Amino acid sequence: MTTSDKPDNASAGSVAHTGVAAQDWTQASAEPQYRAAVVDLLGALAYGELAAFERLAEDAKLAPTLADKAELAKMASAEFHHYEKLRDRLTEIGEEPTSAMEPFVAALDGFHKQTAPSDWLEGLVKAYVGDSIASDFYREVAARLDTDTRELVLAVLDDTGHAGFAVEKVRAAIDAEPRVGGRLALWARRLMGEALSQSQRVVADRDALSTMLVGGVADGFDLAEVGRMFSRITEAHTKRMAALGLAA
Repeated sequence: MTTSDKPDNASAGSVAHTGVAAQDWTQASAEPQYRAAVVDLLGALAYGELAAFERLAEDAKLAPTLADKAELAKMASAEFHHYEKLRDRLTEIGEEPTSAMEPFVAALDGFHKQTAPSDWLEGLVKAYVGDSIASDFYREVAARLDTDTRELVLAVLDDTGHAGFAVEKVRAAIDAEPRVGGRLALWARRLMGEALSQSQRVVADRDALSTMLVGGVADGFDLAEVGRMFSRITEAHTKRMAALGLAA
């Protein structure tokens, strides 16, 4: 995904690896519900990467310079490579990639339709802030996954270069026209709410995935940890807003 830097407070490394998180895929996937949850997770991520590729390609059309257009094209290529890794992994474990992605198309497409940027700067903020919220959530989940799946998930969440690029362009635009900052701050707050709601809808709609997250399978979150998780995600969002020169 077009993720930002990896905040320390929302990383998979913040949780000790025990139980399923200390097993490899062969061991962990012997539990049918865990396997179903991982297939859901990989399907959601795969479609997210495919959508990110499409969106960056569209955003490139709004780029003000050829250099900006080329930079976004490079990032789009990286997103598609991430998609291919997830697609290949699904095939490797005996799952049909399209079937795994299909349950998440409506929710993700709905999110992107509701948060379609009106211009180049809003597109940059969406990729930097909006996508990063979802990526923080997936990193939290990754800490509870088997070693093989965790390694893949963290690899496809690596920054494609959009973080530094977005910060540079947005801060330059605000310096040139300070009034832009107020509009973009409101936009980022809207993205925060929509991204968290979308993540919750995705999980709630998939029984295996939601059961895993709340501790029914593997080493899930208890209710107190769910609260702490969202606190960490919110804190990371505030730091990103500051990096952009925007009020959270």
